[in-house]
Amino acid sequence: MDDIYKTITKPSKETLFKDKNSKFYGYAFPVNNEENIKSSLEFLRKKHYSARHFCYSWQLGVESVRYRANDDGEPTNSAGMPIYGQIQSFELTNILVVSVRYFGGTKLGVGGLINAYRSSARLALESSIIEEKTIDTYFQLNFEYELMSKVLRIIKENSIIIKNQKLDMNCELIISIRKSNANKIFKIFKVLYKLKIKSLDI
Repeated sequence: MDDIYKTITKPSKETLFKDKNSKFYGYAFPVNNEENIKSSLEFLRKKHYSARHFCYSWQLGVESVRYRANDDGEPTNSAGMPIYGQIQSFELTNILVVSVRYFGGTKLGVGGLINAYRSSARLALESSIIEEKTIDTYFQLNFEYELMSKVLRIIKENSIIIKNQKLDMNCELIISIRKSNANKIFKIFKVLYKLKIKSLDI
């Protein structure tokens, strides 16, 4: 279905991957914007103040996707991209995955680093609770009170979610509809006499 996406709704448990005395602590965070990403990274830098590398990748968006991969001082593409590869493998978005490395005294080489960061990210995602969500469309309905029972019947019959409401002589509802049903619902309301419907960008 093109109106479903997968994400996590709460941070993962801390995970640990070891290789040649280097320790890689893995974390996954649900994020909706770059401010969330920044605060999550600041939290980890305080928690692991003596760690050498905070390598991460994130992906934001559902229909229009943005991502970033950061090696944080490790050789180019040895950390951030392997982490991002796991985000893609698990088909997730609105997520930040971080692997915090404590150097163990023995160099792992680029191949070893790729494996370690990929494994650390995979462990973090395996310890996360992954949920499917729908891509929703929002409409604003404006109508007179006399239409209330008819409008509410349509809402109930089509399992429409009311996000906000102002009920007076002139009523206003903000409703949320799964994207795949949006055209059908729009047409149902459009033909109602004395009801105005417009799409919202939320």
